Amino acid sequence: MFTGIISDVGEVLEVDERADGLRRLTIGCGFDPETIAIGASIACSGPCLTVVERGRQVPDGRAWFAVDVAAETLRVTTAGGWQRGTRLNLERSLRLGEELGGHLVSGHVDGLAALVERVDLPDTARMAFEAPSALSRFIAQKGSVALDGVSLTVNEVEGNRFSLMIIPHTLTVTTLGALRVGARLNLEVDLMARYVARLREAAPASPG
Repeated sequence: MFTGIISDVGEVLEVDERADGLRRLTIGCGFDPETIAIGASIACSGPCLTVVERGRQVPDGRAWFAVDVAAETLRVTTAGGWQRGTRLNLERSLRLGEELGGHLVSGHVDGLAALVERVDLPDTARMAFEAPSALSRFIAQKGSVALDGVSLTVNEVEGNRFSLMIIPHTLTVTTLGALRVGARLNLEVDLMARYVARLREAAPASPG
């Protein structure tokens, strides 16, 4: 599990095509590689990926970790378009007892949202996104979403569109500051909204 609070922005260093549709990505980061266990989960701009290698580059000493991305993840998330130099929002998995600063995020991407409007204000940016129709019912005003792994609060909802106000800190320490209209982001809807909707669908109809 994650919180949607980004702790580092990494960069894809290498892309290696493997057998069975797997793609191995080597990602540079600011984490101490000695603290990353093989098999650990790291959210990379939304998708939860498993660390298969880690170390430091020679001679600059930059830390890195490697993940294998399955064909299905490449198909349904933005990971299929990641190349050398792509910047990624990174978050390590939540530990019991740590502060939950954002909201509960699973790292399982539900679909892609498209940025349809951006208005830069003196201190913030207002961004409007369009969600797939099947997911829009899970997005509510004042509710939470994760976009490229970042926990955000929804300001307004109209049909399949929802808007957010992005504060200066988030614009600075995540990849959201560089977004332009037309960008597609990994969208994870709120876990609670999804389970409430499922319980309502499964509830027996009231008699008469």
